[in-house]
Amino acid sequence: MGLKNSFTSGRRRVGLLAVLTMQAGLAGCAGAPGPDGINDPYEATNRKVHAFNRGVDRALVGPAAEGYGSVVPEPVQRVVGNVADTLDLPGDIANNLLQLRIADAGQNSLRLTMNLIFGIGGLFDFSTAIGLPGKPTDFGETLHVWGVGEGVYVELPFAGPSTARDAAGMAVDVVLNPVRLALPDKEATAATVLKLFSRLGDRNRYSDTIDSILYESADSYAQARLLYLQNRRFELGQEAGAAEGAGDEGFIDPYEDPYAE
Repeated sequence: MGLKNSFTSGRRRVGLLAVLTMQAGLAGCAGAPGPDGINDPYEATNRKVHAFNRGVDRALVGPAAEGYGSVVPEPVQRVVGNVADTLDLPGDIANNLLQLRIADAGQNSLRLTMNLIFGIGGLFDFSTAIGLPGKPTDFGETLHVWGVGEGVYVELPFAGPSTARDAAGMAVDVVLNPVRLALPDKEATAATVLKLFSRLGDRNRYSDTIDSILYESADSYAQARLLYLQNRRFELGQEAGAAEGAGDEGFIDPYEDPYAE
């Protein structure tokens, strides 16, 4: 019965993966970016979600992050962050392979091995100490490599700024996370809690910047949207406006710089 349930669960996950990938592909065709390079046809709804996220941050996340930073010593916060980063590596490796970036997959695999062995299960970032940086990635980037356009801009409840493609990628990363699939339920839950604490540490560490965007900007929504899109496009190597597949008839690359000659 357990094997049957595992097979059924796995089939459902693969089915969900296919649906989300198809949705991301369709979303990539929705509309076109304006002269500013931003494709945000649902701005009115997005602004409502942004207001909700600001309220959650002001009432819950911000104070929790400040409390976490005040109570938990910095060395312990680093350990939590190191373990959370190590837990992300199997997912990075899986996406590296899906992107056919074998060198990156090898580097992340070596990094995982070194941190588990010499970093005492990931408590210490031994790999970075010896000059072996990570190659972080996600399924949103995998979709980008497969040729899926970024699609419309969306702001997700609790998660914040995103795009149609990255939202689908985020869902796939959660559903098919190798660590969550490999660990028993209790250990998987503990890993999730650990990663949440790591995020609180990040919120506390960058509180000045985040607070400036959310509470000191004339238009925090527009500011957060712009910064997210700029940073994400830079991460994907599109800072120069290079258009993959630009030769395809009718293809509109949402990353293309409308002012580039």
